[in-house]
Amino acid sequence: MASVLNINKILRKHKLWLEGDVGGEKADLEDANLRGANLRGADLRGADLQGADLRGADLQDADLLRADLRGADLQGADLRGADLQDADLRGADLRHCLS
Repeated sequence: MASVLNINKILRKHKLWLEGDVGGEKADLEDANLRGANLRGADLRGADLQGADLRGADLQDADLLRADLRGADLQGADLRGADLQDADLRGADLRHCLS
């Protein structure tokens, strides 16, 4: 399970995947514990964040285009400037988010 501790490695591989480069891998952050994580400006286009714990996470200016956030807990997350276009937010908890 992914956590705040290895998020940078996952983001690097995801960037390679988005660019179609060798060694790239789509970010699989399903059920990840990312509570309070600093993901400001992160490129998470198309990432799997189903059921992720993102309570209090800083997602300002993050690119979440087409990200799968079904069932994610985003309580208190900072979503100001985040691109949530076509993101799947079914069942996501968005209470007390900054937007």
